[in-house]
Order: sequence, then C-alpha cells, then structure tokens
Amino acid sequence: MRIAVTGSIATDHLMTFPGRFADQLVADQLHTVSLSFLVDTLDVRRGGVGATICFGMGQLGTRPILVGAAGYDFDEYRAWLDRHGVDTGSVRISEVLHTARFVCTTDADHNQIGSFYTGAMSEARQIELQAVADRVGGLDLVLIGADDPEAMLRHTEECRSRGIPFAADFSQQIARMDGDEIRILLDGATYLFSNEYEKGLIENKTGWTDAEILGRVGHRVTTLGARGVRIERAGEPAIEVGCPDEEAKVDPTGVGDAFRAGFLSGLSWGVSLERAAQVGCMLATLVIETLGTQEYTLRRAHFMERFIKAYGDEAGAEVQAHLA
Repeated sequence: MRIAVTGSIATDHLMTFPGRFADQLVADQLHTVSLSFLVDTLDVRRGGVGATICFGMGQLGTRPILVGAAGYDFDEYRAWLDRHGVDTGSVRISEVLHTARFVCTTDADHNQIGSFYTGAMSEARQIELQAVADRVGGLDLVLIGADDPEAMLRHTEECRSRGIPFAADFSQQIARMDGDEIRILLDGATYLFSNEYEKGLIENKTGWTDAEILGRVGHRVTTLGARGVRIERAGEPAIEVGCPDEEAKVDPTGVGDAFRAGFLSGLSWGVSLERAAQVGCMLATLVIETLGTQEYTLRRAHFMERFIKAYGDEAGAEVQAHLA
C-alpha cells in the first residue's frame, strides 16, 4: 500500500528554569509583566504529528509519504527523515516562513510557559493531494492528521471527491473544532483514530452517538492508554489488544503517533487488524521508554523478541515476514 500522512511538521525548543515562576510574579503588577528567565538547558527536538508518524513508519520499512508544509529552515530535518525511510518529496517549502515551532520553558514545579508559532504550517492548505498521487503512482490511503484546520478540511473533501480512502485523526486540533467541522472530517472515513477522552468529545461535539458514528466510518480505533487499543466495526465484535510490558516509563509524548505508525505499517503489509494493532502497541511501548518522539532506535531482533513475548509465536511469525 502507498500511504500518505498529512499533518504538522514542527520543532520543539524545550528549556528548563531552575527556579519557580511564582517567585518572580508580583501580585499587584500582573497587568504589566515583563520578565526574562536565565535557563539551564535547551533541548531541540524534531516533532509534529505528520513527521513523527512517518518517522515510525520509516523505521518499520514501509516508506510513508509525508504531506505537509515546512519552512526554508527544513533542510536538516528533511535529511533526518530521508535517512530514516520517509518520502519527503511532497513537503511544501515556504519561501517566507519558518517551520512551525513550539517554544516552552518549564520551572522547578513543572509549571510551563509556552508559545506555538504556526509558521509554514498555514501553507498546508495549498497542497493538492492529486499532485502527490500523480508523483508516487496513486494513493491507497491518506491519514489526515492534526494540521492547519483549513488543510484538514481540504484534504478530507479531496479524498472524498476523488474516492481515495482516508483516516481521520483530529488529535490536538479537536479542541478548536466545532461539531460541523468534525462531522465533515469523519463522515466516510475508513478509519477514525482517537483516544478515550477524544472519543467522548467527538460524540459530544457532533451530537452523534457511538452507534451513529460507527455507521459513518469503516473502523473506529480508540487508544486506551496502558490498556492498549480497541477497534470497532458496526455489526462485528470489537477487537481489543493489550500493550507489551514496559521496561521503563520515561516520557509519554509521541506514544499515540507511534501507535498510528505501527498500525498503518501493519495495514501496508496486509496483516490483520489485530496484528496491525499489536505492531502499533509494540512501537508505542518503545517510545514511552525513550525521551523524545523520534529518539528511539528500532533494533529488529529486539523488537521481535519483545513482540513474540507479548503476543506469541504465531503473531511473531506473521510480522517478522514483513519486518526482516
């Protein structure tokens, strides 16, 4: 399968302040705050949901197609993704804007002050999926991930009008979308991804029941945190897959993106939904054991050893045939 992933491309600039923000604030001067903080550390990480999902798929050898917008400062990030098996030929490069950026300072009490710069992400709405399909010889599935909201709507409508199967994955953008927009984005999706909280939010905002949503999508894929994932299809028993044992719990950031990367890779290989979900859960476990969304290393022998321990020899044999 040729799978394109649309979504944000960003870098995170994370800093730590050894003191407490609260100690620097004067109660009767909050209307005119002017502060700067001398920080101890700066950690620059590659991020964005589109790029992170593609990185995971590249690690599994499925050669995903990244579709999104980045700035003229994207060269180093592009080289990283290219080296890890991602097709970046359909990334739009802005001539005037930087790549989207999250800048955040965390104090000793884990309070945070952060800013998100949209930057080049706003140009994602100018990308035509047909041009992507023409370049790669057709698309079998498009994941529409969190991105510029106008881009998400445009990509969804284009998939629908051109008959390209698509997966809806609102992620953090669900908070700013209203019910009408969410109904447009999910109606007719082959897959609808969300976590448990987002599942309830989707139902609340759309006014549709769980059964009504299942009648409008092919499969509803709900991640359940440490309990794994549930996959539902109207009129069929749910598929539930648990997570492998963790060796450590370091940082949950990027775990959901890693699950999607593994699940989509399983679809690309043509394995069952249960096997695809198992691959997703295994990859998500590697990410939670690592600081950073793209800092893990997938060592195939180690991956398969842990996969077989969690899901058995038969499951391992099916997956290893594609991962080797």
